[in-house]
Amino acid sequence: MNTTGSTIELLSWNVNGLRACRSKGFDEFIRERSPEIVCLQEVKLNPDVIPDDDFGYPFRQYHLADKRGYSGTAIFAKKEPLSVTLDFPDGSHVGEGRVITCEFDGFYLVNVYVPNAKGDLSRLGYRYDAWDPDLRKYLCSLRLKKPVALCGDLNVAHQEIDLANPKTNRKNAGFTEEEREGMTKLLEAGFIDTFRHFHPELEGAYSWWSYRAGARQRNVGWRIDYFVVSDDLGPSLRDAFILPDILGSDHCPVGIRMTSA
Repeated sequence: MNTTGSTIELLSWNVNGLRACRSKGFDEFIRERSPEIVCLQEVKLNPDVIPDDDFGYPFRQYHLADKRGYSGTAIFAKKEPLSVTLDFPDGSHVGEGRVITCEFDGFYLVNVYVPNAKGDLSRLGYRYDAWDPDLRKYLCSLRLKKPVALCGDLNVAHQEIDLANPKTNRKNAGFTEEEREGMTKLLEAGFIDTFRHFHPELEGAYSWWSYRAGARQRNVGWRIDYFVVSDDLGPSLRDAFILPDILGSDHCPVGIRMTSA
């Protein structure tokens, strides 16, 4: 990724179980699309079932949860990163495989699977009081060293435009005032929601749909998967996109293109 002036593509996808997604076209999609970096969330793997396949990527890092078949993240890259860090450096929020950070020549890439507040909002306090502030603090600390790109399932629809039915979901997980405030504070700290940077008024652009009631076919969805970059990466951005036609999960891939360092 040090070819000056070249454009690279980064992709993020909550696969909702990598083994299941592979049976629904994951391998073919990744092989044909061939982005420089692939970030996955909710891989739901056990240590004894990590794929031997390289998917065409010399570098592969999995970070699994202590609980078998739960959560988990992964990053595949065509170039070996300078360094790799799992979880937050202060030792908080461990055990669920939710954060991988790779340092590349021109930026840090942070792949996250943000905890869901749950249907009864039993984890909302954890999100609001601990996770969101700690993630923001971590990203800001990295930005002091070099630009930062955050991607993953952030489990929040930030604005009304980001979900099909905002009025009926105001007190539901993913669209509470507390979760939306966490996203607002991150953007106010000097970060860019890349999709809205390029498509500020585009409606009906979603990355997750319930399996119930034909929601995907009717496009009754939520945009909860993001690429968020520090503002010093803004000039490098060339595009941000969502790929709703790619099946295999209840989420679809999202991505960015940017010029490399």
